[in-house]
Amino acid sequence: MKFHLVDKIESIEPGKRIVTTKALSLAEEYLADHFPAFPVLPGVMMLEALTQSAAWLTRVRQDFSRSMVVLQAARNVRYASFVAPGNILRCEVEAMTLDDETAKFKAAGFVGDTQTVSARLELRSFNLADRKRSLAATDAAVLEQVRRVFRLIHGPEALEATRA
Repeated sequence: MKFHLVDKIESIEPGKRIVTTKALSLAEEYLADHFPAFPVLPGVMMLEALTQSAAWLTRVRQDFSRSMVVLQAARNVRYASFVAPGNILRCEVEAMTLDDETAKFKAAGFVGDTQTVSARLELRSFNLADRKRSLAATDAAVLEQVRRVFRLIHGPEALEATRA
């Protein structure tokens, strides 16, 4: 991931639902160009925040067994409002179907009670070694990094709270 658009996993119901947050800061470099006089989170980044949230739900459901979780399709994408510096984007993602290779989600982003974006997402997951055995070490390195980020964004705490 070039951009980490999930700062915290607020709650997670494995295989069902995840809520994440992203605090937008004026320090984000891309805001200098989008737009200089009125900086807002680009729409594609809002969509990416939803996608990354769905990917975390997928990874947890699959017990971190696949190194790659990628967007296969985004449908019915609707942008309704801006996300400005100082705002917190809350992503709510619900699994519609979730199996070993593909997953479909209904996703929406909010600032407070105001919806900013919504979409239907389809993700695909796989290991690089499934296509080329020599990439098994790369899969292992990616999964180690993914697990580290999961800990940093409070994933284990969110899982524990669900079990309590």
